[in-house]
Amino acid sequence: MTLLGASGSISSFKELAYVFTKEYTSYRTIKKNHDHLFNLCKKFDESLRDYIKRFKAEKAKIIGCDDQVASSAFKRGLPTECELYGDLTISPCQTLEEVFATAERYALWDDDRIAAKKAAKQADQLAEQASQRNGNNKDEGKRRSQPEGDTPATESYTKFTIPIHQILAQVRDMPWLKKPSPLKGNPAKKDTSRYCAFHEGHGHYTNDCFAWKRHLEELVRDGHGTEFIAMGSIQQIKDCDAVANEPPRKKSYGSTRF
Repeated sequence: MTLLGASGSISSFKELAYVFTKEYTSYRTIKKNHDHLFNLCKKFDESLRDYIKRFKAEKAKIIGCDDQVASSAFKRGLPTECELYGDLTISPCQTLEEVFATAERYALWDDDRIAAKKAAKQADQLAEQASQRNGNNKDEGKRRSQPEGDTPATESYTKFTIPIHQILAQVRDMPWLKKPSPLKGNPAKKDTSRYCAFHEGHGHYTNDCFAWKRHLEELVRDGHGTEFIAMGSIQQIKDCDAVANEPPRKKSYGSTRF
């Protein structure tokens, strides 16, 4: 029996089934097994919370997925330097539910760190924009970037791997940190949109504070905080010491912590 016309006709149900299968094979959903979960890995720029959601979504596609296999696959997908990986290794969870509960707690910590980094980045961008605006007006820039009035704008400083306001936050309670002299001028006339954590007052940003920059240079010369110094600056310091025939610093470069 011919199902279609003479041109391109199908003469039997068997032939019809073959043509139908061939036509729609690409739309068939391929079932995934447990091993599929071991192909999942946390991406470098992916938050822990997003990795958890993605893993759960893939697990839901596997019918009858074994929880023990899923637990092993979830841990395998984490970077070995991840704190959660270490926790799951030292204190293994008994069930997949416990694994996800532990992961959610670490996700809260991860979310907080991401938010803090974002806030610090925004603060750095605002400080940089403000510094650029000040540079357009030399006289105004000099008044704002030199609150002490005794540091030349062309003075060079050591390059650090993190902004100097973040360094200050880490060493604020150290006994060797010197307190600066009070800011000069009328506090009522200060720009309250600019705050210096070193002086604990308004008028300029911490990253633009020459008093903090000078004191930080003194700390570096005394061997403090070398782990935050960029490698190129470390070599420059060594070269300068060699030319000046100065004795070695109190602490070795690249290994000292505040």
